[in-house]
Amino acid sequence: MFSWLGKQGGGRERGGAGTDVVQTVTGGLRDLYLRKLLPLEEHYRFHDFHSPALEEADFENKPMVLLVGQYSTGKTTFIRYLLEQDFPGMRIGPEPTTDSFIAVMYGDSEGNVPGNALVVDPKKPFRKLSRFGNAFLNRFMCSQLPNEVLKSISIIDSPGILSGEKQRISRGYDFCQVLQWFAERVDRIILLFDAHKLDISDEFSEAIKSFRGQDDKIRVVLNKADQVDTQQLMRVYGALMWSLGKVINTPEVLRVYIGSFWAHPLRNTENRRLFEAEAQDLFRDIQSLPQKAAVRKLNDLIKRARLAKVHAYIISYLKKEMPSVFGKENKKKELINRLPEIYIQLQREYHISAGDFPEVKKMQELLETCDFTKFHSLKPKLIEAVDNMLANKIAALMSLISQEESNMPTEMVHGGAFDGTMAGPFGHGYGEGVKEGADEDEWVVAKDKPAYDEIFYTLSPINGKISGISAKKEMVTSKLPNSVLGKIWKLADCDGDGMLDDEEFALAKHLIKIKLDGYELPGTLPSHLVPPSHRKPLQTAE
Repeated sequence: MFSWLGKQGGGRERGGAGTDVVQTVTGGLRDLYLRKLLPLEEHYRFHDFHSPALEEADFENKPMVLLVGQYSTGKTTFIRYLLEQDFPGMRIGPEPTTDSFIAVMYGDSEGNVPGNALVVDPKKPFRKLSRFGNAFLNRFMCSQLPNEVLKSISIIDSPGILSGEKQRISRGYDFCQVLQWFAERVDRIILLFDAHKLDISDEFSEAIKSFRGQDDKIRVVLNKADQVDTQQLMRVYGALMWSLGKVINTPEVLRVYIGSFWAHPLRNTENRRLFEAEAQDLFRDIQSLPQKAAVRKLNDLIKRARLAKVHAYIISYLKKEMPSVFGKENKKKELINRLPEIYIQLQREYHISAGDFPEVKKMQELLETCDFTKFHSLKPKLIEAVDNMLANKIAALMSLISQEESNMPTEMVHGGAFDGTMAGPFGHGYGEGVKEGADEDEWVVAKDKPAYDEIFYTLSPINGKISGISAKKEMVTSKLPNSVLGKIWKLADCDGDGMLDDEEFALAKHLIKIKLDGYELPGTLPSHLVPPSHRKPLQTAE
């Protein structure tokens, strides 16, 4: 259930107290799992029903991003776009090209590691995938290359999902189970959609449902949005939200990033500004993964512990209800059929939320092959150990994570497409809104000042200034709320005398225009917006 930042801290060695804190958090979680949670899991066969036991690599691996989508939605192209280079095993085309799971990870040299070799490497978090057999392992590989982006995160490319029963059967392995395995361990799940392919096939629907319980990790990307105009894009977005609403049963609306994620010219530039803003938001979300990895692993450990506790209550209840001699098989069938009622009974008895219970249908299927007489009765000490972990030990680790965040520089993903949006004239928002005119010698408000002056002199200035009452009459015509106009007044009244001269009035009108254009106002007035007559002269050396 975990893909975490460990001693490497996002792919870079860090010295001093920061490294000690990271190792303490990672070691603390591993120790808690081995001493408190693992005994409970093993006693009640948690690994046979839900998730395999965790290993060293699960605790120390970099954050991972899983890409899922129907064929030709641009999953592999998206990875190529982020890395800004090809990776071994990459194939791109309009037809279904990626027929394998590819783990794109950092390596000192380019190369591929086949699935069978990958699952025996103790340094990689994939050992437990061996249970899906050769049919899967023959379609699983690790693509390694020296890339700056991959020093901080790893990316999992999945096969394109097709419609039809034949495609599901021909895989030779349980595709949804594999996706669920990855979903429990990655830090982010990105569902990609094509603006021209919004239908969600049966297999894609089942794949999305396999992410149950991981809703906080899911993000949606509406790709190739530059191939439609604004009116069509509105219809496409509405149709996508309607389709997702039928599959993902959550009250919250999923975050959808709209854009064209490849390094080619936009076919339709109507929404260029929207695409740039959306890409920047998505980049920020991905870049923050190393920083949030410690919290993610802690959150996933808590989820696992809660599920393990519920599982123990279910198994021990079934054991208690079984007869000692006759009628065992009939009683087993009765208990499996009564499982929904048993859930409700356990909820009331132990005050457990219904959301903590595993899916009834899946649990019933797994119980069919079990011998209930080999189940164990409830051991309160095992439950108490986990309760103590959740109530006390986790809180101590939370304080360590807070210490890590305060003592260490912010970890961000660098390299590839991420560096292209950091700074310079092509950074997001450069030269727009409040930043307009920042690199110009002339005051940016001067170009519109003649028009603002005409309004200023109709407001009957006295000694070259207008009162707050006169300024308010003009400013409220913008229809902006008083809270916003009050902030603009504070920014524009540079000398704080409660009146505005012609330059201060022009600045106020400029700030109103910025807000009406959809940009945010600054907390303090940037130096390039200060009116020339209010700028402090530079002090020269004697």
